[in-house]
Amino acid sequence: MSGMDASAPATAQLLFFSGPMNSGKSTLALQTAHTQSAHDRRGLLFTRQDRSGAPEITSRVGMSRPAVEVDDALDFWAMIVKELTSGARIDFLVCDEVQFYTPTHIDELARVVDELGIDVFCFGILSDFRSLMFPGSRRLVELADRVETMQVQPLCWCGARGTMNARVREGHLVRQGEQVLIADTAEGTPAGLHYEVLCRKHFRLGMGRPLHATLSPQTLPFG
Repeated sequence: MSGMDASAPATAQLLFFSGPMNSGKSTLALQTAHTQSAHDRRGLLFTRQDRSGAPEITSRVGMSRPAVEVDDALDFWAMIVKELTSGARIDFLVCDEVQFYTPTHIDELARVVDELGIDVFCFGILSDFRSLMFPGSRRLVELADRVETMQVQPLCWCGARGTMNARVREGHLVRQGEQVLIADTAEGTPAGLHYEVLCRKHFRLGMGRPLHATLSPQTLPFG
C-alpha cells in the first residue's frame, strides 16, 4: 500500500485554519476541496454537528457538499487504511467543525499525515462561549504543521474586530452550561438562544448587541 513507507519524504501536512464564527471557515473548507479536486486530487470530506443538522458541510453563503459525519467512535486511521487497501485513492482530507472532534481524532489525523502521506486540512473555532479552548482545537494547535488565522474578520456590534464567541439567551450573555450547544448566529433559534461575535472588551463586560441601538446627534460627524 503506497504511502506507508516510514522512510518516504514527509511532504504531507496537517493544517489548521481557525477563526471565530462568521469568518468563512466552512466556505474556505468547500473551496479547498474544490481546488484540490480541480488539480486531479481525490479526497474525503468530514464534519461534525454542522449547522444544517445533516452530514454535510454548509456555508452561510449557500454552498454545501455531503460529508462523512464524525462521531466519537470514528477511527480516522482505521477508516483511511481500509479505504486504501480496498483500492481507493485518497490524496487529502477536508475536516470541518474540528472544534467538536476529540483529541484522539486529532492524533489519528496526524498519523494519517505522517504515515500515509495524505494532506489534512482542518477548519474550526478555537474557543467556546467561555473563552476556553475546545479540546480538539487545543490538540490541533499542539500538533499542526501550521495554524492559519482566517483573513475574513467579523466585527463586534461596536465596529471593533470580533474575536470572542458569545452565547446569548434572550438578550443576555450565558457564562455557564455545556460546552457544546448547537445554535446559529441568527436570533430566533429555539429557547431564544443564538451566538454572537464580540470584541474582547464587550465580551468581558457581558455587553451583547443592543436591542435598540441609537446614535446621539452629538456623536455624528455632521450637523
